[in-house]
Parts: sequence; structure tokens; C-alpha cells
Amino acid sequence: MRTLTRFAPLAIAAALCAAPALADDLPTLQKIKSSGTIVVGHRESSIPFSYLDGNQKPVGYSMDLCNKIVEEVKKELKMPALVTKLTPVTSQTRIPLMTNGTIDLECGSTTNSLERQKQVAFGVTTFVSPVRMVVKADSGIKTLDDLNGKAVATTTGTTSDRYIKQNEKGHNIDVKNVYGKDHAESFLMVETGRASAFVMDEVLLAGFIANAKNPKDFVIVGPALSTEPYGIMLRKDDPQFKALVDKTLSGLMKSGEINKIYAKWFTSAIPPKNVNLNLPMNAQLQEAIKHPNDKGI
Repeated sequence: MRTLTRFAPLAIAAALCAAPALADDLPTLQKIKSSGTIVVGHRESSIPFSYLDGNQKPVGYSMDLCNKIVEEVKKELKMPALVTKLTPVTSQTRIPLMTNGTIDLECGSTTNSLERQKQVAFGVTTFVSPVRMVVKADSGIKTLDDLNGKAVATTTGTTSDRYIKQNEKGHNIDVKNVYGKDHAESFLMVETGRASAFVMDEVLLAGFIANAKNPKDFVIVGPALSTEPYGIMLRKDDPQFKALVDKTLSGLMKSGEINKIYAKWFTSAIPPKNVNLNLPMNAQLQEAIKHPNDKGI
């Protein structure tokens, strides 16, 4: 048992680096048709985009959008019995698992950035969120300067980490960066006092506060460090599959159906605790829906 445990990290690393021949040789739709399966990557704690409900089933706004894409894939390939395989991903593994062909769609809360576009592609923007920070309500922290000398959490592999570093220089503050393996762990660091703040997309912070044991213990503060456009992630240089993804999402936007899906997850009670995030659609997302685009930042 010790030997197996000892080499487990090496096996995981090898799996991430190994590129399946099928994915290398075939465009996504052909790969899906050949295998009879579409593989959907999902997050486990990105509320309300992609997370596990009380039955440990992946649900959320992004999952609903991806389910619409899967239905279109079934129609396109004339495969009503196409199998959907759900594969959990993290901020660290989502891009490697996409580029090596393990997953076909990534349905979470991934920012469409110009840097990431060098490795992967994105569907049209499905959400826009400012980046801010959550702190304890009684912490006295209101601005970035108040973080001087304090531990600040962010999730490994996220863009928020970059903004912390950029603003450290700009505001002449010295912080200790601590990293959570996922958003849940990063928020827990603030909850348990291991970090004074958690820098992340405002909508994700609101989700964690709403589901906290004592929501009034937390507050979102500080300026917007960035405005993040989210997109469904897919493999790069696959125009046929991207066209299907964009057509599906743009169709939801044109018909107004995306507004119903949005209301289901952002202004209604959601599982597992039936909390309501009470987050009406912001002006930036309304504009992105009116004029669908896949512009990164």
C-alpha cells in the first residue's frame, strides 16, 4: 500500500501529460462520435456555476448551458443515445485535461483570458464578474492597503492570483499569499482565520457567503481589481465544434431563454440549502448577451 501511495502523484502527473491519440487525430465532434461519449468537465465548488448539490450531483448555471450544448451535439451527430461522462476538474487541472483530450467541454467559472487563448478556446461570454475580496465583517479591512502584513488567500491556478501580485506593487503593500486547492478551501481559510481575505470573482464570493454557517460574518469589500468574462472552454483550433457551441449559446441569448436560466441560479433559491444569491444580471452581462462575443481580457 505504501508503494502505491508513494507513486500516486507520479501516476496523476503522467495522466495529465499524456495526450490520448484519439484526441490528437480527430476533431472534437468526430472524437465524440467515434467514442459514443461526450466528456464534460465540471467544478465541485463554483457556486452557482458548477458545484455538487446535496446528492453530489454536478449542477449550476454553467452545467445547464453545457447540457444545452450536449443536446445540440446529439442532434448534430444524430446520436440521441450519446453518453455524457462527467469528470471533475480544478483550477489547476482544467486546461491540461482539455489540451490532452480528456474532456470535451469545461463547464465552470473560467475566465476567458488572452493568455489562456494560447492553449484553449472559449465559447461566447456567458457571465461577467468583477474581482474583489471577501473579509470578516469585523476585520476592519476595507481597502487593499488594509491588507499590508496580512495573509491573503486565492485559489491556485486562477487569474485572481495575478491581480494580487500586480496590486501589491501598485499599493506598496506586503502580503503573504496563501493558496487553496479550490475555492471552497480558499474561503475556509478566511472562515477559520488562516487568511484575512480571499480575492476572487465577486459572484463566487457571494455564493460562499450565502452558503456559510453565518453569512452576516462576511462582507465583500475593496475596488474591482478586474472584470472577468466567463466562457465555456473547449479545445483550440476546432472551428466546427466552436461553431456549434457558439450557435447554441447565441441561440439561447437571442431567444431570451438564457434569462430564465440565469434567474434560476442567481435570483431564486438554489440547492442544497435553498439560499437565494439575489444577484440581478449586471449591465456588462446584458451587453454581452445583446452582442455575443468571445473576447478575452
